[in-house]
Amino acid sequence: MKQYIAENQDRFLNELFELLRIPSVSSQSAHKDDMVTCANKLVELLLAAGADSAQVYPTKGHPVVFGEKRFDPSRPTILVYGHYDVQPVDPIELWKSNPYEPEIRDGAIYARGANDDKGQLFMHVKAFEYLVKKGLVNHNIKFILEGEEEIGSPSLAEWAKEHKDLLACDIMLVSDTTMISEKVPSINCGMRGLAYVEVEVTGPNKDLHSGHYGGAVVNPINALCKMIDQLIDDKGHITIKGFYDDVVELSAEDRAMLARAPFDEKEYKEFLDIDAVSGEEGYSTMERTGIRPCLDVNGIWGGFIGEGSKTVLPSVAHAKISMRLVPNQDCNKIAKLFEEHFMSIAPAGVRVKVTPHHGGNGFLIPISSPAYKAAAKAMEEVYGIEPVPSRGGGSIPILADMQQILQADPLLMGFGLERDTIHSPNESYLLSQLWRGMESIALFYKYFDK
Repeated sequence: MKQYIAENQDRFLNELFELLRIPSVSSQSAHKDDMVTCANKLVELLLAAGADSAQVYPTKGHPVVFGEKRFDPSRPTILVYGHYDVQPVDPIELWKSNPYEPEIRDGAIYARGANDDKGQLFMHVKAFEYLVKKGLVNHNIKFILEGEEEIGSPSLAEWAKEHKDLLACDIMLVSDTTMISEKVPSINCGMRGLAYVEVEVTGPNKDLHSGHYGGAVVNPINALCKMIDQLIDDKGHITIKGFYDDVVELSAEDRAMLARAPFDEKEYKEFLDIDAVSGEEGYSTMERTGIRPCLDVNGIWGGFIGEGSKTVLPSVAHAKISMRLVPNQDCNKIAKLFEEHFMSIAPAGVRVKVTPHHGGNGFLIPISSPAYKAAAKAMEEVYGIEPVPSRGGGSIPILADMQQILQADPLLMGFGLERDTIHSPNESYLLSQLWRGMESIALFYKYFDK
Protein backbone atom coordinates (compact mmCIF):
# COMPACT_ATOMS: atom_id res chain seq x y z
CA MET A 1 0.00 0.00 0.00
CA LYS A 2 2.85 2.39 0.79
CA GLN A 3 4.13 2.20 -2.79
CA TYR A 4 0.61 2.57 -4.19
CA ILE A 5 0.15 5.73 -2.13
CA ALA A 6 3.45 7.15 -3.40
CA GLU A 7 2.46 6.45 -7.00
CA ASN A 8 -1.01 8.00 -6.63
CA GLN A 9 -0.50 10.67 -3.99
CA ASP A 10 -1.25 13.69 -6.20
CA ARG A 11 -4.40 12.06 -7.59
CA PHE A 12 -5.58 11.13 -4.12
CA LEU A 13 -5.19 14.70 -2.89
CA ASN A 14 -6.95 16.15 -5.93
CA GLU A 15 -9.89 13.79 -5.41
CA LEU A 16 -10.08 14.51 -1.68
CA PHE A 17 -9.90 18.25 -2.30
CA GLU A 18 -12.83 18.01 -4.73
CA LEU A 19 -14.83 16.38 -1.95
CA LEU A 20 -13.78 18.99 0.62
CA ARG A 21 -14.80 21.87 -1.64
CA ILE A 22 -18.46 20.79 -1.44
CA PRO A 23 -20.13 22.66 1.49
CA SER A 24 -22.20 19.71 2.68
CA VAL A 25 -23.55 21.28 5.88
CA SER A 26 -26.48 19.10 6.90
CA SER A 27 -27.86 21.53 9.50
CA GLN A 28 -28.43 24.40 7.06
CA SER A 29 -31.21 24.26 4.48
CA ALA A 30 -29.23 26.50 2.12
CA HIS A 31 -26.91 23.54 1.51
CA LYS A 32 -29.57 20.97 0.60
CA ASP A 33 -28.39 20.79 -3.01
CA ASP A 34 -24.78 20.54 -1.86
CA MET A 35 -25.70 17.40 0.10
CA VAL A 36 -26.92 15.74 -3.09
CA THR A 37 -23.84 16.90 -4.99
CA CYS A 38 -21.57 15.39 -2.35
CA ALA A 39 -23.49 12.11 -2.31
CA ASN A 40 -23.16 11.82 -6.09
CA LYS A 41 -19.42 12.53 -5.86
CA LEU A 42 -19.04 9.64 -3.42
CA VAL A 43 -20.87 7.31 -5.78
CA GLU A 44 -18.44 8.37 -8.49
CA LEU A 45 -15.45 7.65 -6.23
CA LEU A 46 -16.76 4.24 -5.14
CA LEU A 47 -17.41 3.09 -8.69
CA ALA A 48 -14.01 4.33 -9.84
CA ALA A 49 -12.41 2.45 -6.93
CA GLY A 50 -13.94 -0.84 -8.09
CA ALA A 51 -17.33 -1.21 -6.43
CA ASP A 52 -19.71 -3.56 -8.26
CA SER A 53 -22.48 -1.06 -7.61
CA ALA A 54 -23.03 2.24 -5.84
CA GLN A 55 -25.96 4.59 -5.74
CA VAL A 56 -27.68 7.39 -3.87
CA TYR A 57 -30.73 6.43 -1.82
CA PRO A 58 -33.26 9.03 -0.65
CA THR A 59 -34.30 9.20 3.00
CA LYS A 60 -36.72 11.47 4.84
CA GLY A 61 -33.76 13.83 5.20
CA HIS A 62 -30.49 13.95 3.33
CA PRO A 63 -29.57 11.00 1.08
CA VAL A 64 -27.37 8.04 1.93
CA VAL A 65 -24.83 6.39 -0.34
CA PHE A 66 -24.58 2.62 -0.52
CA GLY A 67 -21.99 0.69 -2.49
CA GLU A 68 -20.63 -2.84 -2.40
CA LYS A 69 -18.12 -5.31 -3.76
CA ARG A 70 -19.31 -8.91 -3.63
CA PHE A 71 -16.63 -11.56 -3.28
CA ASP A 72 -17.84 -14.82 -1.72
CA PRO A 73 -20.97 -15.37 0.42
CA SER A 74 -18.99 -17.72 2.66
CA ARG A 75 -16.45 -15.01 3.52
CA PRO A 76 -16.95 -12.27 6.14
CA THR A 77 -18.81 -9.13 5.15
CA ILE A 78 -17.50 -5.75 6.32
CA LEU A 79 -19.72 -2.68 6.31
CA VAL A 80 -17.76 0.58 6.20
CA TYR A 81 -19.66 3.45 7.84
CA GLY A 82 -18.84 7.11 7.33
CA HIS A 83 -20.57 10.46 6.97
CA TYR A 84 -20.15 13.16 4.37
CA ASP A 85 -21.93 15.99 6.15
CA VAL A 86 -19.88 18.59 7.99
CA GLN A 87 -20.32 21.19 10.71
CA PRO A 88 -21.01 24.85 9.89
CA VAL A 89 -17.85 26.94 9.52
CA ASP A 90 -18.84 29.75 11.92
CA PRO A 91 -17.13 31.85 13.13
CA ILE A 92 -15.70 32.28 9.63
CA GLU A 93 -13.42 35.16 10.67
CA LEU A 94 -11.30 32.79 12.77
CA TRP A 95 -10.29 30.66 9.79
CA LYS A 96 -6.80 31.33 8.44
CA SER A 97 -7.85 30.11 4.99
CA ASN A 98 -11.07 29.44 3.09
CA PRO A 99 -12.69 26.43 4.85
CA TYR A 100 -13.96 25.14 1.49
CA GLU A 101 -10.70 25.65 -0.38
CA PRO A 102 -8.32 23.02 1.04
CA GLU A 103 -4.83 24.21 1.83
CA ILE A 104 -1.76 22.27 2.94
CA ARG A 105 0.25 23.93 5.70
CA ASP A 106 2.90 22.40 7.93
CA GLY A 107 2.15 18.88 6.73
CA ALA A 108 -1.61 19.06 7.26
CA ILE A 109 -4.72 19.64 5.15
CA TYR A 110 -6.80 22.57 6.41
CA ALA A 111 -10.48 22.55 5.42
CA ARG A 112 -13.90 21.85 6.88
CA GLY A 113 -14.29 18.07 6.84
CA ALA A 114 -10.55 17.43 6.40
CA ASN A 115 -10.76 15.04 9.34
CA ASP A 116 -14.45 14.83 10.29
CA ASP A 117 -15.31 12.82 8.36
CA LYS A 118 -14.47 13.27 4.68
CA GLY A 119 -10.74 12.73 5.14
CA GLN A 120 -11.26 9.61 7.21
CA LEU A 121 -13.93 8.02 5.01
CA PHE A 122 -11.73 8.83 1.98
CA MET A 123 -9.02 6.58 3.47
CA HIS A 124 -11.43 3.65 3.27
CA VAL A 125 -12.30 4.33 -0.35
CA LYS A 126 -8.61 4.44 -1.31
CA ALA A 127 -7.65 1.36 0.73
CA PHE A 128 -10.54 -0.41 -1.00
CA GLU A 129 -9.29 0.82 -4.39
CA TYR A 130 -5.85 -0.60 -3.62
CA LEU A 131 -7.26 -4.00 -2.66
CA VAL A 132 -9.34 -4.16 -5.85
CA LYS A 133 -6.55 -3.01 -8.19
CA LYS A 134 -4.04 -5.46 -6.69
CA GLY A 135 -6.45 -8.41 -6.60
CA LEU A 136 -6.32 -8.61 -2.80
CA VAL A 137 -10.05 -8.50 -2.01
CA ASN A 138 -11.03 -11.53 0.07
CA HIS A 139 -14.06 -10.12 1.88
CA ASN A 140 -17.45 -8.85 0.88
CA ILE A 141 -17.13 -5.08 1.36
CA LYS A 142 -20.04 -2.66 1.72
CA PHE A 143 -20.16 1.10 2.25
CA ILE A 144 -22.89 3.13 3.94
CA LEU A 145 -22.11 6.85 3.87
CA GLU A 146 -24.72 9.13 5.41
CA GLY A 147 -25.40 12.84 5.31
CA GLU A 148 -26.90 13.50 8.75
CA GLU A 149 -24.40 12.41 11.39
CA GLU A 150 -23.72 15.97 12.49
CA ILE A 151 -27.42 16.47 13.26
CA GLY A 152 -27.93 13.15 15.05
CA SER A 153 -28.70 10.86 12.08
CA PRO A 154 -32.49 11.32 12.30
CA SER A 155 -33.21 9.35 9.11
CA LEU A 156 -30.64 6.55 9.00
CA ALA A 157 -32.03 4.17 11.62
CA GLU A 158 -35.40 3.94 9.87
CA TRP A 159 -33.71 3.57 6.49
CA ALA A 160 -31.43 0.86 7.88
CA LYS A 161 -34.40 -1.10 9.23
CA GLU A 162 -36.03 -0.95 5.79
CA HIS A 163 -32.79 -2.10 4.11
CA LYS A 164 -31.58 -4.50 6.77
CA ASP A 165 -30.82 -7.28 4.28
CA LEU A 166 -28.86 -4.91 2.05
CA LEU A 167 -26.69 -3.86 5.00
CA ALA A 168 -26.21 -7.33 6.52
CA CYS A 169 -22.63 -7.69 7.74
CA ASP A 170 -20.34 -9.30 10.28
CA ILE A 171 -18.78 -6.07 11.53
CA MET A 172 -19.02 -2.33 10.92
CA LEU A 173 -15.69 -0.61 10.26
CA VAL A 174 -15.66 3.06 11.24
CA SER A 175 -13.07 5.83 11.06
CA ASP A 176 -14.68 8.85 12.69
CA THR A 177 -12.71 9.06 15.93
CA THR A 178 -9.32 10.08 17.26
CA MET A 179 -6.29 8.24 18.55
CA ILE A 180 -4.19 9.28 21.51
CA SER A 181 -1.22 10.54 19.48
CA GLU A 182 0.90 9.83 16.42
CA LYS A 183 3.40 8.07 18.66
CA VAL A 184 0.83 6.14 20.69
CA PRO A 185 -1.92 4.76 18.45
CA SER A 186 -5.13 3.64 20.07
CA ILE A 187 -8.39 1.94 19.17
CA ASN A 188 -11.67 3.09 20.70
CA CYS A 189 -13.47 0.19 22.33
CA GLY A 190 -16.46 2.31 23.29
CA MET A 191 -18.09 5.70 22.92
CA ARG A 192 -20.40 7.83 24.99
CA GLY A 193 -24.02 8.47 24.15
CA LEU A 194 -25.74 11.85 23.96
CA ALA A 195 -28.88 13.59 25.16
CA TYR A 196 -29.25 17.12 23.80
CA VAL A 197 -31.93 19.58 24.89
CA GLU A 198 -32.86 23.22 24.47
CA VAL A 199 -34.36 25.13 27.36
CA GLU A 200 -36.43 28.32 27.36
CA VAL A 201 -37.15 30.43 30.44
CA THR A 202 -39.84 33.08 30.04
CA GLY A 203 -40.65 35.87 32.49
CA PRO A 204 -42.66 38.98 31.62
CA ASN A 205 -44.68 39.11 28.40
CA LYS A 206 -42.27 41.60 26.82
CA ASP A 207 -38.80 43.10 27.31
CA LEU A 208 -38.91 45.67 30.13
CA HIS A 209 -36.99 48.78 31.11
CA SER A 210 -34.43 47.51 33.62
CA GLY A 211 -34.68 50.70 35.64
CA HIS A 212 -38.45 50.71 35.95
CA TYR A 213 -38.76 46.98 36.64
CA GLY A 214 -35.32 45.76 37.74
CA GLY A 215 -35.42 44.32 41.25
CA ALA A 216 -39.17 43.78 41.14
CA VAL A 217 -39.55 41.22 38.32
CA VAL A 218 -37.63 37.96 37.88
CA ASN A 219 -35.02 38.33 35.15
CA PRO A 220 -35.18 35.16 32.97
CA ILE A 221 -31.44 35.27 32.27
CA ASN A 222 -30.63 35.49 35.97
CA ALA A 223 -33.07 32.65 36.68
CA LEU A 224 -31.64 30.50 33.88
CA CYS A 225 -28.07 30.99 35.12
CA LYS A 226 -29.06 30.02 38.67
CA MET A 227 -30.88 26.93 37.41
CA ILE A 228 -27.91 25.84 35.31
CA ASP A 229 -25.59 26.38 38.28
CA GLN A 230 -27.67 23.93 40.30
CA LEU A 231 -27.21 21.11 37.76
CA ILE A 232 -23.65 20.28 38.91
CA ASP A 233 -22.46 20.32 42.51
CA ASP A 234 -19.08 21.37 43.94
CA LYS A 235 -17.68 17.86 43.38
CA GLY A 236 -18.53 17.83 39.69
CA HIS A 237 -21.46 15.49 40.28
CA ILE A 238 -24.64 15.96 38.21
CA THR A 239 -27.56 16.61 40.55
CA ILE A 240 -30.42 15.34 38.37
CA LYS A 241 -32.34 12.73 40.37
CA GLY A 242 -31.82 9.26 38.88
CA PHE A 243 -29.11 10.42 36.46
CA TYR A 244 -26.54 7.85 37.64
CA ASP A 245 -28.94 4.95 38.25
CA ASP A 246 -27.83 2.98 35.17
CA VAL A 247 -24.15 3.96 35.15
CA VAL A 248 -21.95 0.87 35.43
CA GLU A 249 -18.94 1.51 37.66
CA LEU A 250 -15.75 0.14 36.12
CA SER A 251 -13.67 -2.30 38.13
CA ALA A 252 -10.19 -1.39 39.33
CA GLU A 253 -8.80 -3.79 36.72
CA ASP A 254 -10.66 -2.07 33.88
CA ARG A 255 -9.59 1.35 35.06
CA ALA A 256 -5.98 0.17 35.24
CA MET A 257 -6.18 -1.15 31.68
CA LEU A 258 -7.48 2.17 30.36
CA ALA A 259 -4.82 4.00 32.38
CA ARG A 260 -2.19 2.42 30.11
CA ALA A 261 -2.91 5.24 27.71
CA PRO A 262 -0.29 7.94 28.29
CA PHE A 263 -1.55 11.35 29.40
CA ASP A 264 0.51 14.46 30.05
CA GLU A 265 -1.61 16.91 32.02
CA LYS A 266 0.91 19.74 31.59
CA GLU A 267 0.89 19.30 27.81
CA TYR A 268 -2.92 19.03 27.84
CA LYS A 269 -3.28 22.34 29.67
CA GLU A 270 -0.72 24.08 27.48
CA PHE A 271 -2.52 22.91 24.32
CA LEU A 272 -5.81 24.36 25.59
CA ASP A 273 -4.21 27.42 27.22
CA ILE A 274 -5.83 26.69 30.59
CA ASP A 275 -4.24 26.68 34.04
CA ALA A 276 -6.29 23.85 35.57
CA VAL A 277 -8.44 20.85 34.69
CA SER A 278 -11.74 20.13 36.39
CA GLY A 279 -14.50 17.58 36.52
CA GLU A 280 -16.04 14.86 38.63
CA GLU A 281 -14.11 14.27 41.83
CA GLY A 282 -12.29 10.94 42.09
CA TYR A 283 -11.62 10.46 38.38
CA SER A 284 -8.71 11.30 36.11
CA THR A 285 -9.07 13.58 33.09
CA MET A 286 -9.03 10.59 30.74
CA GLU A 287 -11.72 8.86 32.81
CA ARG A 288 -13.86 12.00 32.94
CA THR A 289 -13.93 12.15 29.14
CA GLY A 290 -14.27 8.42 28.53
CA ILE A 291 -15.99 6.38 31.22
CA ARG A 292 -18.04 9.03 33.04
CA PRO A 293 -21.08 11.06 31.95
CA CYS A 294 -21.04 14.84 31.92
CA LEU A 295 -23.30 17.85 31.37
CA ASP A 296 -22.34 21.03 29.50
CA VAL A 297 -24.01 24.21 28.32
CA ASN A 298 -23.32 24.52 24.60
CA GLY A 299 -24.89 27.93 24.08
CA ILE A 300 -26.79 30.55 26.05
CA TRP A 301 -28.53 33.73 24.93
CA GLY A 302 -31.21 36.29 25.66
CA GLY A 303 -31.79 40.01 25.98
CA PHE A 304 -29.66 42.56 24.15
CA ILE A 305 -26.30 41.39 22.76
CA GLY A 306 -25.71 43.94 20.01
CA GLU A 307 -23.09 46.67 19.93
CA GLY A 308 -23.44 49.35 22.57
CA SER A 309 -25.84 49.20 25.50
CA LYS A 310 -29.54 48.77 26.02
CA THR A 311 -30.90 48.67 29.55
CA VAL A 312 -33.39 45.90 29.09
CA LEU A 313 -34.83 43.26 31.37
CA PRO A 314 -35.44 40.46 28.85
CA SER A 315 -38.63 38.53 28.42
CA VAL A 316 -36.96 35.25 27.44
CA ALA A 317 -33.65 33.42 27.94
CA HIS A 318 -32.45 30.29 26.14
CA ALA A 319 -29.75 27.66 26.47
CA LYS A 320 -28.67 24.52 24.68
CA ILE A 321 -27.43 21.74 26.95
CA SER A 322 -25.77 18.43 26.11
CA MET A 323 -25.29 15.42 28.34
CA ARG A 324 -22.69 12.86 27.32
CA LEU A 325 -23.76 9.43 28.52
CA VAL A 326 -21.93 6.18 29.17
CA PRO A 327 -23.04 2.78 27.93
CA ASN A 328 -26.15 1.48 29.72
CA GLN A 329 -27.65 4.97 30.09
CA ASP A 330 -30.68 5.51 27.86
CA CYS A 331 -30.72 8.89 26.10
CA ASN A 332 -34.53 9.19 26.12
CA LYS A 333 -34.74 8.36 29.80
CA ILE A 334 -32.03 10.90 30.63
CA ALA A 335 -33.73 13.62 28.56
CA LYS A 336 -36.95 13.00 30.48
CA LEU A 337 -35.16 13.05 33.84
CA PHE A 338 -33.53 16.33 32.88
CA GLU A 339 -36.85 17.89 31.93
CA GLU A 340 -38.50 16.85 35.20
CA HIS A 341 -35.59 18.10 37.28
CA PHE A 342 -35.16 21.38 35.43
CA MET A 343 -38.85 22.19 35.75
CA SER A 344 -38.72 21.41 39.47
CA ILE A 345 -35.94 23.93 40.22
CA ALA A 346 -37.55 26.84 38.35
CA PRO A 347 -38.24 29.82 40.63
CA ALA A 348 -41.64 31.45 40.88
CA GLY A 349 -42.14 34.17 38.31
CA VAL A 350 -40.93 32.27 35.21
CA ARG A 351 -42.25 29.59 32.89
CA VAL A 352 -39.92 26.86 31.62
CA LYS A 353 -39.98 24.85 28.42
CA VAL A 354 -37.61 21.96 27.65
CA THR A 355 -37.32 20.72 24.06
CA PRO A 356 -35.37 17.49 23.45
CA HIS A 357 -33.24 17.46 20.32
CA HIS A 358 -31.17 14.61 18.92
CA GLY A 359 -29.55 11.93 21.02
CA GLY A 360 -28.33 8.37 21.05
CA ASN A 361 -26.89 5.68 23.28
CA GLY A 362 -23.28 4.71 23.89
CA PHE A 363 -21.76 1.29 23.27
CA LEU A 364 -18.83 -1.00 24.07
CA ILE A 365 -17.02 -3.61 22.00
CA PRO A 366 -14.85 -6.45 23.34
CA ILE A 367 -11.09 -6.11 22.82
CA SER A 368 -10.96 -9.89 22.54
CA SER A 369 -12.89 -9.85 19.25
CA PRO A 370 -11.21 -10.95 15.98
CA ALA A 371 -11.90 -7.52 14.48
CA TYR A 372 -10.16 -5.68 17.32
CA LYS A 373 -7.19 -8.02 17.16
CA ALA A 374 -6.89 -7.59 13.38
CA ALA A 375 -7.00 -3.80 13.72
CA ALA A 376 -4.40 -3.88 16.49
CA LYS A 377 -2.07 -6.05 14.42
CA ALA A 378 -2.48 -3.81 11.38
CA MET A 379 -1.80 -0.60 13.29
CA GLU A 380 1.17 -2.08 15.12
CA GLU A 381 2.71 -2.99 11.77
CA VAL A 382 2.25 0.56 10.47
CA TYR A 383 3.10 2.54 13.63
CA GLY A 384 5.69 0.21 15.10
CA ILE A 385 3.95 0.03 18.47
CA GLU A 386 0.97 -1.91 19.79
CA PRO A 387 -2.13 0.33 20.00
CA VAL A 388 -3.79 0.71 23.38
CA PRO A 389 -7.53 0.40 23.97
CA SER A 390 -9.32 3.64 24.81
CA ARG A 391 -12.83 4.95 25.40
CA GLY A 392 -14.04 7.78 23.18
CA GLY A 393 -15.54 10.84 24.83
CA GLY A 394 -17.53 11.87 21.76
CA SER A 395 -20.68 10.33 20.38
CA ILE A 396 -21.78 8.70 17.15
CA PRO A 397 -25.34 7.94 18.26
CA ILE A 398 -26.34 6.10 15.10
CA LEU A 399 -23.76 3.36 15.69
CA ALA A 400 -25.59 2.07 18.75
CA ASP A 401 -28.79 1.93 16.68
CA MET A 402 -27.01 0.17 13.82
CA GLN A 403 -25.48 -2.30 16.25
CA GLN A 404 -28.95 -3.29 17.38
CA ILE A 405 -30.51 -3.32 13.91
CA LEU A 406 -27.75 -5.33 12.20
CA GLN A 407 -26.56 -7.33 15.22
CA ALA A 408 -22.99 -6.41 14.29
CA ASP A 409 -20.42 -4.58 16.42
CA PRO A 410 -18.75 -1.38 15.24
CA LEU A 411 -14.94 -1.27 15.18
CA LEU A 412 -13.71 2.28 15.74
CA MET A 413 -10.46 2.50 13.83
CA GLY A 414 -9.98 6.26 13.88
CA PHE A 415 -6.90 8.26 12.92
CA GLY A 416 -7.78 11.81 13.92
CA LEU A 417 -5.81 13.71 16.55
CA GLU A 418 -6.88 16.32 19.09
CA ARG A 419 -4.74 18.87 17.23
CA ASP A 420 -7.15 18.58 14.28
CA THR A 421 -9.73 20.77 16.10
CA ILE A 422 -12.78 19.22 14.46
CA HIS A 423 -16.02 21.27 14.73
CA SER A 424 -13.87 24.39 15.21
CA PRO A 425 -12.24 26.89 12.85
CA ASN A 426 -9.08 25.67 11.12
CA GLU A 427 -10.01 21.99 11.14
CA SER A 428 -7.08 19.97 9.81
CA TYR A 429 -5.79 16.48 9.14
CA LEU A 430 -2.14 15.49 9.05
CA LEU A 431 -1.03 14.02 5.74
CA SER A 432 0.99 11.45 7.67
CA GLN A 433 -2.22 10.25 9.36
CA LEU A 434 -4.06 10.15 6.04
CA TRP A 435 -1.42 7.88 4.50
CA ARG A 436 -0.90 5.69 7.57
CA GLY A 437 -4.64 5.35 7.93
CA MET A 438 -4.89 3.97 4.40
CA GLU A 439 -2.07 1.52 5.11
CA SER A 440 -3.63 0.34 8.38
CA ILE A 441 -7.06 -0.16 6.83
CA ALA A 442 -5.63 -2.18 3.95
CA LEU A 443 -3.74 -4.39 6.43
CA PHE A 444 -6.89 -4.83 8.53
CA TYR A 445 -8.48 -6.69 5.61
CA LYS A 446 -5.39 -8.87 5.41
CA TYR A 447 -5.64 -9.94 9.04
CA PHE A 448 -9.38 -10.04 9.70
CA ASP A 449 -11.35 -13.27 9.70
CA LYS A 450 -14.42 -13.94 11.81
